Amino acid sequence: MLRLRIKLLALSALLFLGIGLCEQGTAQTLTEDEKNNITIYQKASPSVVNVISTVITRDFFLNPIPREGSGSGSIIDARGHVLTNNHVIRDARKLEVTLADGSKWPANLVGTDPDNDLAVIKMDAPTDKLRPLPLGDSQKLQVGQKVLAIGNPFGLGLTLTTGIISSLGRNIRSEVGTMIEDLIQTDASINPGNSGGPLLNSQGEMIGINTAIISPTGASVGIGFAIPVNTAKRIIPELIAKGYVSYPWAGVSVQPLFPELARFLKLKVERGAMVIDVTAGGPGEKAGLRGGDRTIQARNLQVIVGGDVITQVDQREVKDADDLIKYIRERKPGDAVTLRILRDGQFKDIKMTLAERPRTTRR
Repeated sequence: MLRLRIKLLALSALLFLGIGLCEQGTAQTLTEDEKNNITIYQKASPSVVNVISTVITRDFFLNPIPREGSGSGSIIDARGHVLTNNHVIRDARKLEVTLADGSKWPANLVGTDPDNDLAVIKMDAPTDKLRPLPLGDSQKLQVGQKVLAIGNPFGLGLTLTTGIISSLGRNIRSEVGTMIEDLIQTDASINPGNSGGPLLNSQGEMIGINTAIISPTGASVGIGFAIPVNTAKRIIPELIAKGYVSYPWAGVSVQPLFPELARFLKLKVERGAMVIDVTAGGPGEKAGLRGGDRTIQARNLQVIVGGDVITQVDQREVKDADDLIKYIRERKPGDAVTLRILRDGQFKDIKMTLAERPRTTRR
């Protein structure tokens, strides 16, 4: 019995010593990449917040029912401004921000840009609790570059995931139907609740705002998208100053012209942007653009035809409707553009002065 006890004590001592050696060895064998992950998390996590939005829904009997949603955001200045996604705070009647230390603070909506799915809110926390996150540069990103995402997936609290930039220049449709362009694609795990949180580079700078995933299950499968931080830097001043972003407006609706349709209509061009509708009093009408006047059946499509076909804008080829929309979105209200159009079999150049887009329309 004594010999057995001695053996058990010896085994316990060896196990204890082994555990100690493992712990010591782990501390000593952290890779440079692991050290970088730890440093970035410790540095950036105090700047990442949990955004709780309360919206009012109705039950079967039309009684108002508060419902909470959760997302993430980043502190961007010492005044308490927080950058997040528009879809995180959309229709919110009440906003609350939880900091990394667990303290909760009321917040107010400052401005929204549904076209880019971005929003700025402002919380009433004291200055000593505000740790602004440095904004990087998304212009020179490269596929394969390491990235880190911090957010509050499923409301679990601050969580770090890592990955790489899988692709650049991705385009997806926003909830309001506009094209969000030049998105960053990453395989860093992004789940519900991560929306609005930062995508960071290995220096701890925000290079993107996590906004969407592609998933058949609703959870991360390694295809996530982030809005480039340069897009946010461009519009943040407007959101803070006036609550919205001024976009140029042509006052026309267009649809793509493709080769099969062009041949069916016996047009001189195979690609372009077909004008289907012109808003009364808008820039397009003032410039003399004509919309469609009839609807035809082209194979399995109903198409509005008879309007102008825009083939160039400022001598740049217009291959489809998105080409024209993208070019105009990069201009400013008051800018003049020259359109080459095809009308009644003849090419013609017309000049159009863009206006500021009314906030009630998105064309």
